[in-house]
Amino acid sequence: MKKYLRCLMSLCLMAYLAVALSFTSRFSHEELCRGLTIVVNDSTERRFVTAAELANELGQLPARITSMKLDDVNTDSITRLLRAIDKIENVRVVKMTDHTVRITVDPMVPVARVFDRDASYYINRQGKRISANPRYHIDVPVIQGHFVDSVFPPTALLPLIEYIVADSVWNPLMCMIKVDSPSDIIFVPIVRGQVVNLGDLNNIEQKFHRLHRFYTEVLPVKGWDLYDTISVKWGGQVVASRRHKVLRAPFSISEEDDEDIDVGTMLTAEGVAPGRTKPGQKAHSERPIPAAKTVFATQPEQKNAPEGDTPDKVKKENSNR
Repeated sequence: MKKYLRCLMSLCLMAYLAVALSFTSRFSHEELCRGLTIVVNDSTERRFVTAAELANELGQLPARITSMKLDDVNTDSITRLLRAIDKIENVRVVKMTDHTVRITVDPMVPVARVFDRDASYYINRQGKRISANPRYHIDVPVIQGHFVDSVFPPTALLPLIEYIVADSVWNPLMCMIKVDSPSDIIFVPIVRGQVVNLGDLNNIEQKFHRLHRFYTEVLPVKGWDLYDTISVKWGGQVVASRRHKVLRAPFSISEEDDEDIDVGTMLTAEGVAPGRTKPGQKAHSERPIPAAKTVFATQPEQKNAPEGDTPDKVKKENSNR
């Protein structure tokens, strides 16, 4: 008798669970979604991919998801949409027990930005290209060159970039890495008007050691503007080329220049020469159209000067003309 009672109780319990689950399932289908959470696993804290940008990629979904039934939220569609973005490595979309949707994203980690003629893109450590656009921007080392094949891809420069970034002396000085050829890799420092030819990628540590000695022992004595090209591509030596052109200082425009501009002499009708308002009539202002005024800290570079002429001599001849 006890055995039959136990079987009967078990059957009743199973029937109760079946009915409860059916009611729960029906109510869950009618339950509204309570929110959307986007989590970006960015251990580097570079913020190349942000939750705000991902929400923007989802269009109107984040704004209207709380008015949607949880059962109507298509997690597969969201996954496919986000995985199509080349800046994302992995995506997980899950419906949580609290009736919210959680999106977890593993972003790509760019290590350099490549400028190849008219093209510009980021690369990660595996060499995967990541498109560059203003919405997704990150401050990483810059590589410039023409990489036509896989013989010398941009990823070949990553050991050099990692060495420079890890060095407390060279990292603040790095502006760009320019590749003329695999045997002529140019280190462009922030020292204006100066480049360093590293040669190939062999013996990088020794080359930067020689360059450090040149920067600390030679340039403070000779002057930082004396040389425009420094080469450490040959073993045991540093070869520097003297600057033959005068280094121009960055130009600046004073605020007084804007105040002196006469707009009346600049605005003319179509087909009317500057300085006139009508053909055959003088302009309202006799003042000439002001030219752009540039302030230079040093003597400007003289182009096509005859050999043996000094910049001062050329300047004097030009003024006499």
